[in-house]
Amino acid sequence: MRLTYLAYSFSLTIMYFSFVMLIPIIVALYYQEYNAVFPFLIAASTAFLIATTLKKIVKGTSSIKGINDIKKSEALCIVTFSWLFAGIFAAMPYIFFGISPINALFEATSGITTTGATALTNFNYPNALFFWRSFTQWLGGMGIIVLFIAILPQFAIAGRQLFFAEAPGPTEDKFTPRIKNTAAALWKVYAGLTLLEVILLKFSGMSGFDAICHSFSSISGGGFSPRSESIIGYSHTIMWIITFFMFFAGVSFNLQYKAWTKLNPLYLFKNEEFRTYFYIVLILGILLTFSLFSNMKYNLYDSLTHSFFGISTLISSTGFCTVDFAKWDYISKILLFASMMIGSCASSAGGGLKIMRWLLIFKIMKIEMTKILHPKAVCNIKIGKYSVPKDIMFQTLMFVSFYFAILTVSAFLVAIIEKNTTIGITGSVTTLGNIGPGFGSVIGPLGSFAPLHNLSKIILILDMYIGRLELIPFLVLFQKDLWSWKQ
Repeated sequence: MRLTYLAYSFSLTIMYFSFVMLIPIIVALYYQEYNAVFPFLIAASTAFLIATTLKKIVKGTSSIKGINDIKKSEALCIVTFSWLFAGIFAAMPYIFFGISPINALFEATSGITTTGATALTNFNYPNALFFWRSFTQWLGGMGIIVLFIAILPQFAIAGRQLFFAEAPGPTEDKFTPRIKNTAAALWKVYAGLTLLEVILLKFSGMSGFDAICHSFSSISGGGFSPRSESIIGYSHTIMWIITFFMFFAGVSFNLQYKAWTKLNPLYLFKNEEFRTYFYIVLILGILLTFSLFSNMKYNLYDSLTHSFFGISTLISSTGFCTVDFAKWDYISKILLFASMMIGSCASSAGGGLKIMRWLLIFKIMKIEMTKILHPKAVCNIKIGKYSVPKDIMFQTLMFVSFYFAILTVSAFLVAIIEKNTTIGITGSVTTLGNIGPGFGSVIGPLGSFAPLHNLSKIILILDMYIGRLELIPFLVLFQKDLWSWKQ
């Protein structure tokens, strides 16, 4: 790897992230929260100083004007460390408000990775801080690097490597000739949906500030709310609006862009992954409705509302709640846990294993069973009209294997540290899948991760990063061949 390229890219991303950190100051000034200006000003200044210092101390960095021939290994390294440092800088404002460094890092990481698991124990903070929590989720939902590819000319050519390093899913769907245009198109869809949700929530009775924060958090698959009660207490109309946008947070933005350009919403159903996602939400929502209606004695409308909200919020890895589902019956919680494990679509803001990988796994299993009966059969795996290359199938199997290996180790360690199996399993599932709430009274939908041991928090912070980066960039760091340096 070339140190000059890495230093140049890191300094560039950190510098522009420092500019982004100034935005909450506008909110602080609007609400006359003058004590909230200093934390963000100091954090942004620190990030900017480190960026400029890095560019000066690494010889040859200042002469680079662009990164046109970046290698895949360099792109993976840039993306991994950009996300890591973004989380560290995002944590700085929290510390100024009296939050411990480990809780601040947990909160910031949860925001930037769109996990939504909170370490806050009270909500007596300025509006500027709550705006920052939701805004970091909005930035992380589409991806920091994707944003910079869309707006920075320095990434115009090298953007392809960075783009797919940030979202190394089982498919590479580039739908415009230039990757810069693809990134810009995705952000247009993302920003458009956000604006539409803000308008609908505002006209449905939510305050302007809450509408912005909840829109940032829902369309990003995040889940942070400026209220300790999340969505509890809002009207059913608001709950259904948020349900709609959470559902689409879990749908491929590439596919949504194509549907928008064709002005045909039914185009979505031509995609096998979307159809699977849609029917899973529909079936789980109906089953949960019956469970709540019969076991929890909710009326039919409440059952429908809380069911489809609950399934949508967990399958899209958002993590809002309309009720404390930790108090629901066993069958209802099993249905919710199933949606947590399934995950959303590839190229979406959602987390988890992703529908596409589940489709490939089941298709591979089906073919292997067919070969047992017909050894000479020639079988191809297709997603829609396209055959899946063998290397993609192998990568999928590797991803799933490592995913459950990391999940098992993480759950085992946290369970031992906390002496609580529920916290160990659901805490690891919810952080590795970037979902948010776990189960139980401690880390449940109305709980907090603050009481956990600091070592548990560090493990779960690592899970959040691994989940958001979708394992591959993280695993590559352990390859010794990666760490061969040159100028």
